[in-house]
Amino acid sequence: MSVRVRFAPSPTGSVHIGSLRTALYNYLLAKKQGGQYVLRIEDTDQTRFVEGAIEGMLRAMEWAGVIHDEGVVVTEGQLKEEGEYGPYVQSQRLDLYKEYIKNLLDSGDAYHCFCSKERLDEVRENQKTAGQTPKYDGFCKSLTKEAVEKKMAAGEPYVIRLKLPENKEIGFDDAVRGKVTFNTAEVDDQVLIKSDGFPTYHFAVVVDDYLMKITHVIRGEEWLTSTPKHVYLYEVLGWEAPKFVHLPNILNTDKKKLSKRQGDVAVEDFMKKGYLPEALVNYIALIGWSPEDNQEIFSIKELEDKFSLDRVSKSSGVFDVNKLNWINSHYIKESDIKRLTDLAIPYLIEANYITEEEAEEKYNWLQEMVAIFQEKISYMSEIKDHVDIFFKDQVEPQDQEAQGILKEEHIPQLMEVFHQKLIDSEVVDKDTIKRIFKEIQKENGIKGPKLFKPIRVAVTGKSHGADLPLIIEVLGRQKLLSRIEYLKGNLI
Repeated sequence: MSVRVRFAPSPTGSVHIGSLRTALYNYLLAKKQGGQYVLRIEDTDQTRFVEGAIEGMLRAMEWAGVIHDEGVVVTEGQLKEEGEYGPYVQSQRLDLYKEYIKNLLDSGDAYHCFCSKERLDEVRENQKTAGQTPKYDGFCKSLTKEAVEKKMAAGEPYVIRLKLPENKEIGFDDAVRGKVTFNTAEVDDQVLIKSDGFPTYHFAVVVDDYLMKITHVIRGEEWLTSTPKHVYLYEVLGWEAPKFVHLPNILNTDKKKLSKRQGDVAVEDFMKKGYLPEALVNYIALIGWSPEDNQEIFSIKELEDKFSLDRVSKSSGVFDVNKLNWINSHYIKESDIKRLTDLAIPYLIEANYITEEEAEEKYNWLQEMVAIFQEKISYMSEIKDHVDIFFKDQVEPQDQEAQGILKEEHIPQLMEVFHQKLIDSEVVDKDTIKRIFKEIQKENGIKGPKLFKPIRVAVTGKSHGADLPLIIEVLGRQKLLSRIEYLKGNLI
């Protein structure tokens, strides 16, 4: 049978970095094996549904290039489905779940439970006090058919639970962790159908994966302890279970589970900051999976070719934003300047450096400006922190080092000579500036840092920065003259 995998998010908010990695590993296995990657929406917990979350998730996945072969799509602004195993939204599959829960009730592998929340809380507290594993005590497991019918006729609310056998070992092979075994003494009689009639994750996921012919279930390790219940459900329903793959957690730098309290954790956060999708995907792939060699930069095609489940780690991976920035800066350096300029413009508009109209009028000039910082920035929103020097008529020295440079004895002479040479030059480009620098060295004996640093401070206000002749060329003759004149009249 062809490999079929699925990514099945709940529409409860933005896409977490861990969810992107889960989707990516599913996608990569499908591509490597020539199989199908399915996107299914698990929305059975209606209390946590967030309006627009499905559309946001689809945008994030499209941006990342992790595109599914079948499932939910947005076409002409409308949510639709593509594929032969739909519906792909769980809330539209309720009739299917009713059919299979009836089978389990008829076979005695599931039962109605009428226990109140108060009773369940009390049972669990007593179990904790006694040092026992908190779990349902099976109070309703032995109710007769007549007692159940009477309670239902009286309108008592109920759930439907899985009836696990007592003291039974349930084992399965995990592609990452090998043989995993649990005893039912430590496992709850899981709720399969909630009091609102919706299935729980644990029931719906088994039915859906079977009906959609999923061969590999790739998900986070937080589902590992629930898997025995799923395995038992497959057994009593008479179905073959898929191959299970439980991925290690992603931790932050203090080795705790990645949380928004410690910084950016949503794909949307990285989109907003101007990370390149291929860089984020490249980095996320390496948190929990490693290639056979020490390669760190991968195109999506290379990941598809090299990915394998046997290289997935058992150990949790650390999300290191510095490593992500290094990878992203690599992709920025390799990117086409037009692409980078298009990405930079919204940040420049947001920072009020330019308007949309000016961005169009000055597009070629903006490309030249962005190119200066192509090797300086880690993600595109940083561009607005570097370009202020291009949008001022005059600048002031911005730190003590810059102020000290302008107090050196030779500064008045240097600025006078440099100013005059700018006036005498009809065109100011990087070649002109290099020529002027050589002339000043030869004619005035001012060279090295004594020459370059004061001019940098005069035209940028900073003592360090990108290639000076390039900055001067992009600034243009008029702004240069204005700044040197301001410096001569006010600061030296």
